[in-house]
Amino acid sequence: MKWTDINEIVFSLIEEYPDKDPTYILFTELHKLIVGLEGFDDDPNRSNEKILEAIQMAWIEEQD
Repeated sequence: MKWTDINEIVFSLIEEYPDKDPTYILFTELHKLIVGLEGFDDDPNRSNEKILEAIQMAWIEEQD
């Protein structure tokens, strides 16, 4: 999984953290959760606020 695989990341986050509310998660925590996902193999330093926000928004939409 790479940072650009937003949907795959979101589905992995939902599976790994079903009780986590993405609405109130900080980007620093979100970054740690993503980097720790099984199958994530991108450079942790390649993320930025725009990517993390896109992942968070997609996660929130998927939860609704």
